[in-house]
Amino acid sequence: MFDPSTPPPPPSEPVDPNAAETDTIRRIVKALEDIEPDRRRYLAGFAYVLARAANADLDVSEDEKGEMEHIVSEIGGLPMPQAVLVMEIARVQNELFGGTEDYLVTREFNRVATDEQRRAAVAACFAVAATDHEITAEEYAELTEIAEELGLSRPELNEIRAGYRDQLTAIKQMRAQQAGVQPAEQ
Repeated sequence: MFDPSTPPPPPSEPVDPNAAETDTIRRIVKALEDIEPDRRRYLAGFAYVLARAANADLDVSEDEKGEMEHIVSEIGGLPMPQAVLVMEIARVQNELFGGTEDYLVTREFNRVATDEQRRAAVAACFAVAATDHEITAEEYAELTEIAEELGLSRPELNEIRAGYRDQLTAIKQMRAQQAGVQPAEQ
């Protein structure tokens, strides 16, 4: 029963609904700080290059985001929460500064990555671009530019591209045209 003569309890501290999320992010950032600086540079460059590939058509889909996070987790050896954070930072940076930063960041990644890591990055870029089962001409042009900036030879690029031949829109269009053409009756 309510007694008006009893003083109310002291107000409890307001609960910040974002506090748990903020604490989680701080722990992830702290964990990233514990990663050796050269490895951090590699991860940052790798994530940025993936974001650059995803944003080639000026639209990063949820499927592309998920694929990039999975790739960064697998190849980067990061727990998924850290991979999500790294990719989100890279994606936003690319969207904000892509035109001016693309070459600089890719060049820095080229400097810190091994030949094998550079090839893996280009293959991962193709995987991200093909997430929707289609690699547009704009996406392919960006993938080619990334490969060139990372020093891949034309045969190396062609080898990676061969695995995505069925997703290239130019090839799809050519096949559709060929299928629509009926041979002349004799």
